[in-house]
Amino acid sequence: MSNLIVVSNSQHWPLKIPDVSVVSAKEYLTNPAYGGHLRARVYNLCKSYHYQSIGYYVSLLAEARGHKPLPQVNAIEDIQSPGLIRLLTENLDELVQKSLAPIKSEQFELSIYFGRNVAKHYDQLSRQLFNLVRAPLLRAYFDRRDGEWRIRNIKTIATNDILPQHQDFVVHAATDYFSKRKSWLHTFNAPRYDLAILHDPDNPEPPSNAKAMKNFEKAAENLGMHVEFLTRADLSRLPEFDALFIRDTTFVNHYTYRFSRHAAAEGLTVIDDPNSILKCNNKVYLAELMIRHQIPVPKTILIHKDNLEQIIPTLALPCVLKQPDSSFSLGVVKVASETELRHKIKELFNKSELVVAQEYLPTAFDWRVGILDRKPLFVCKYFMVPGHWQIIKHGENARDYVEGLTQAIAVEDAPSKVVKTALKAANLIGDGFYGVDLKQAGRHCYIIEINDNPNVDAGNEDGVLKDALYQHIMAVFLRRIEDRKQGNRR
Repeated sequence: MSNLIVVSNSQHWPLKIPDVSVVSAKEYLTNPAYGGHLRARVYNLCKSYHYQSIGYYVSLLAEARGHKPLPQVNAIEDIQSPGLIRLLTENLDELVQKSLAPIKSEQFELSIYFGRNVAKHYDQLSRQLFNLVRAPLLRAYFDRRDGEWRIRNIKTIATNDILPQHQDFVVHAATDYFSKRKSWLHTFNAPRYDLAILHDPDNPEPPSNAKAMKNFEKAAENLGMHVEFLTRADLSRLPEFDALFIRDTTFVNHYTYRFSRHAAAEGLTVIDDPNSILKCNNKVYLAELMIRHQIPVPKTILIHKDNLEQIIPTLALPCVLKQPDSSFSLGVVKVASETELRHKIKELFNKSELVVAQEYLPTAFDWRVGILDRKPLFVCKYFMVPGHWQIIKHGENARDYVEGLTQAIAVEDAPSKVVKTALKAANLIGDGFYGVDLKQAGRHCYIIEINDNPNVDAGNEDGVLKDALYQHIMAVFLRRIEDRKQGNRR
């Protein structure tokens, strides 16, 4: 993908940024050669973005050509509205107060060059504002009222508005920004598509370990896709990409769901898709769905405040209580006495009007069947932690936990009933990427839950397929992207 800086007049361009093409807006809009560029990032640095100005049309036609403009047309519209800018930035209040606290004057202007400021102290605030507004050159205006700093407005700035003493820094910031997006130049062929992988570096139990993330990146690059790892601060960058792969634990009321919704709205190929996150994250929904379609599950009751007395007669003790949005064994408890049952139920009712109660089925391991695109991809045995009844045993803090052993086996070597039951259950959710957990008691298989965002850890789930597992997942992304580009249903 080539990088194009588009300016009002290329003859007056004052900066020398290596390995970047600078063209005039007129040239970009009228020269058929630029219309034929299949892949380009367009950095629109025209003097004006006002409606129907030449700068406005640069971003508008860039989007029509399938290029990736910065800023996009919707960002241009946002910039024109001070009220909307204040709304977009209202969640940055704490950072604003902290960053501007040392300033003595009542007004302040912050120049933002590709997400950075000449003073490192303001880098975090500059980066956050850049991520929200997404224009290469910005200036933010602040007023202090009653001791509190407020954003008055954010405007784009033209290159001739860059302070002379800042020009060398702008070249450095722009060069650094472009270099982070050009790692693909080390390969023989430029990539066809851009894949964003969302992760949280601070998650103590990520769905994929560091080595697996590298394997995903390598597999994608082998298929001609460029990979960037995003964090929660990068929501506004999604339009730069063709696909999003979420590799952080998903929840509905969570930034991962917002990323998924936003990516789907932008037309990206998304795994996990918002529908899968919604359905898989609620065990009340899953329990009702399995019962309705006669897929075997442990004896289950949806508990509310009026049917507590049914739990013991129906399920006996011990039994298992599940918070509807529990994950990684958190929010799932085993109760062995009536006193403990009532205490735990009361705790769970503080978070949800409904709680799932199931019979306890002791087994040495749970089956996990990984399913993608309505096909079984891998099978594992997740063994219980020694001396514990779950595959994960949590300590007092989030980083204090123990996992049982994982044993990968070939799909064809797994009991056919396990695989078929898992596939039937996952197909009720969609065609995404799922990890279906089952217990096997004698000849019977029971669905425990269906997880979106299933674990893929190097050394565990890839134990049979090795690199082919990552290659297969990335191949599904590639096919879905191409289907979208060709106007097919994906």
